Amino acid sequence: MPSTQRFDKVLIANRGEIALRVVRACREMGLKTVVVCSEADRHSTYARSADQSICIGPSAASKSYLNQNAILLAARLSGAGAVHPGYGFLSENARFSAAVEDAGMRFIGPDADAIATMGDKIAAKSAMVAAGVPCVPGPDTELPVEPNLIRAIASEIGYPVIVKAAGGGGGRGMRVVLDEADLVEAVSLTREEARKAFGTPALYMEKFLQHPRHIEIQVLCDTHGNAVWLGHRDCSMQRRHQKVVEEAPAPGISEALIGPVGEACVQACQQIGYRGVGTFEFLYEDGAFYFIEMNTRLQVEHPVTEETSGVDIVQQQLRVAQGEALSMSQPDVVCKGHAIECRINAEDPATFMPSAGIITALELPQGEGIRVDTHVEAGYKVSPYYDSLIAKLIVHGRDRADAMQRTRLALASFKLGGITTNLPLLRELFEDPAFAQGETDIHYLEKWLKTRGTA
Repeated sequence: MPSTQRFDKVLIANRGEIALRVVRACREMGLKTVVVCSEADRHSTYARSADQSICIGPSAASKSYLNQNAILLAARLSGAGAVHPGYGFLSENARFSAAVEDAGMRFIGPDADAIATMGDKIAAKSAMVAAGVPCVPGPDTELPVEPNLIRAIASEIGYPVIVKAAGGGGGRGMRVVLDEADLVEAVSLTREEARKAFGTPALYMEKFLQHPRHIEIQVLCDTHGNAVWLGHRDCSMQRRHQKVVEEAPAPGISEALIGPVGEACVQACQQIGYRGVGTFEFLYEDGAFYFIEMNTRLQVEHPVTEETSGVDIVQQQLRVAQGEALSMSQPDVVCKGHAIECRINAEDPATFMPSAGIITALELPQGEGIRVDTHVEAGYKVSPYYDSLIAKLIVHGRDRADAMQRTRLALASFKLGGITTNLPLLRELFEDPAFAQGETDIHYLEKWLKTRGTA
């Protein structure tokens, strides 16, 4: 595929708020848009906002948003020159990326080889070791089958260890082992889970860090060998490996400490010929960073980096896909202030069970530094078929204290009726003293939930 491929129409192979976000970015650049939708989403805000919408199947995602043949047919029929996958669904599917480009269209993301390399956690770790990116202690090779060899690897790493599926993601396909007595059984169970969930039984093993934070570095790369990193984020507030609140920059981490890590990420991208946006995820403990994986797509939490860096990341994706060179170099990237994102989910704040139904009333917070990315409106029917995320509240302030206070006020004025949401939980969380001080790790939220009788 040539480095320059102009297009004037983009098909968006996704739904919800990210589909609407991409429509708006395309419109600002003068590009026409086509969205695909399921029967459940035919009358959605994003379907109405695009220049064209095409229903590609029933409500179930497996028969619509994950149906590669239907999406490719819609793209050809609409005359789209490019496909934007958003996040989730097919966004990190190497076969889909290849199929789009084989059909003569541009996949707005990395090529299939890069997706495949970074999607295989063993291959990704090997590539990062070669590029000098700091990694969690443990071999960058597949875990053997022979029990004595497995025990030897764990002994060399030192307990506790974590066994992970090479093709895993989203918090699935992993198991913590505290001592040798449980090791072989844990490996056997994880191997079978990996085979069923990801189609490969390949595993690897790493040191289990007990009190780390989850830190991300956002990168942006063109097809001309240029790459920059756009600051860093803290995504430690998680429940069952699912992020709830994200912020940029990560509190308490100096630029002097993280700067070399960001540069190593850029160099890694240049070495593998990476194209588009990507996110390096690290565990951070006792002043050290440890690479865990790279996401080869747009992240849900990209708005906090947009707010602090002043860079429209979605537009940059589109420009890179057009073959344009980056208009910025690393010295041009100056992050200002502090941004926080809260994920507003249609779920019970105590049981976390999804809440489907019709939104009877919606009043969004307003004011300086407040942004809400959402596709819902009064009268919108929240479907039981998809992820529970219905909105993202993004707040930008002068510093973290200012951003925290603005977030509290925004959450208080966020009104949504007809369904149950996690807004009450978020309001309570932002009154927590330890969270306010930034004294948290990736286990903090689950411990906090247990103190209030939820999990």
